[in-house]
Amino acid sequence: MNKKDFPKIHFYDQDFVDIYDKTWNWLAGSWVDSKSGDISSDGYFIYPNNERLVLDQAESIFSTFFLVYSNKNYTAEKNLDYLYGKQEENGAIRWQYDLATNAPIVDSANPEGIGLPLFAWAEFNLYHKSANKRRVKEIMPVLQKYMTWIDATFKKENGLYAAPAKACGMENSPRGGTYYPVDFNACIAINALNMSSLGDILNDKELSFQYKRMYFSLKTRINSYMWNSETGFYHDLDKDESKLPQKTIAGFWPLLAEIPNADKADALIAHLSNPATFGTEHPFPTLSADSPDFSENGEGYRGAVYPTLNFMIIKGLEKYQRYDLARECAIRHLYFVLEGLQPADGSKGDLYESYLPCKEGPAKLFGSDEISRKHYMITIGLSTIALMIENVIGLSISLPRKTVDWIIPNLEIMGIEKLSLKRNLITILSHKSTRGWEIQMESEKLYYFTINILDQKKKTLPIPSGKCSMLIDKL
Repeated sequence: MNKKDFPKIHFYDQDFVDIYDKTWNWLAGSWVDSKSGDISSDGYFIYPNNERLVLDQAESIFSTFFLVYSNKNYTAEKNLDYLYGKQEENGAIRWQYDLATNAPIVDSANPEGIGLPLFAWAEFNLYHKSANKRRVKEIMPVLQKYMTWIDATFKKENGLYAAPAKACGMENSPRGGTYYPVDFNACIAINALNMSSLGDILNDKELSFQYKRMYFSLKTRINSYMWNSETGFYHDLDKDESKLPQKTIAGFWPLLAEIPNADKADALIAHLSNPATFGTEHPFPTLSADSPDFSENGEGYRGAVYPTLNFMIIKGLEKYQRYDLARECAIRHLYFVLEGLQPADGSKGDLYESYLPCKEGPAKLFGSDEISRKHYMITIGLSTIALMIENVIGLSISLPRKTVDWIIPNLEIMGIEKLSLKRNLITILSHKSTRGWEIQMESEKLYYFTINILDQKKKTLPIPSGKCSMLIDKL
């Protein structure tokens, strides 16, 4: 694969650019042939070093958020299509499959093999990065059947969903007694909201309304049952609908679901800067630092930092226009990821599945001195590619709308070069010239560019094809 094919980024810290470039090249080693287990560009995107080849629903969904930027070198939706192809008569899609046998992997802790239901969230993002309306039309029946199955199997009379804590993927998180997990319920709300948006894309008013109604009904229940105004946090519930005491990172999923009102959001977001709870040195631990079960060694979900959950929180902050905090946390997180790749003591580093919350380095596994899995490309691209483009450089792109929004918190030399937008390569770079700060653009087709600088200037301009530049002072 020719390295020039990937979009290039520019940033004043060259280490960030290097880790971005390295990620693209290393991803090639995570496409695995389902029969032979060999590395193959026609394979599925999974973690290759397993005794068995496992395709995981949550990881497959999250990976689409960075694979969409590969300029079509990698297929973002391949794993999703595999999962849709496994849908059963009743609508079920299980959270993990053994690729060698194509059998679902289920156990007594999660007998239905349910995973976090976020397909519509991924598909809505895929649509904005590919403008492929036909795909939305084709997958919609699958997603509807899946939601119907979840309703029939997990919804209780109080309107909340009871799913095993294991379905949420946070194995050793101290969530004993959880009957109504806050993350599972928030994910259904996220999915319903995105189902409604996909209905709008298809101009299907009825579909859009059906899922919007489902979303609002669940939003009301999560707020009334799961919010604790004393802790300023969303909690899991036990079977009697009582709130459980632990504050786990699961309590931030409602941000992404746009569930809290402004006051609740402020209280919840305050935890992210509070060193006593979730504002640790390396943002964000999976368990509140004031929990008796919190471990500075990470120990899985007792405090380790996971790229998937950081991505979820940062996207949640965007929903509340907290772009500065989102960017600051993305940069802090990336410094720790960099440190793990190039340790200061000169030892050999790597990209890991999870990191320590209070200092540099990979997290330890639960109850052991072993460290978390290395070269974990399946999720790390969320940090080194997606957060890099969307939150550090600050670009947000929608093909069907023909829009590029650029939120620049401070003037720095940065930008992206040759990003492919549906047969249209675009380049956007800011740099300082003799005439002052200038943004240079190049594009093959017209698109609309909205620039928001330092929250003071916001302007939308049609960008013609060809090359052009604009002076920021003239805006």
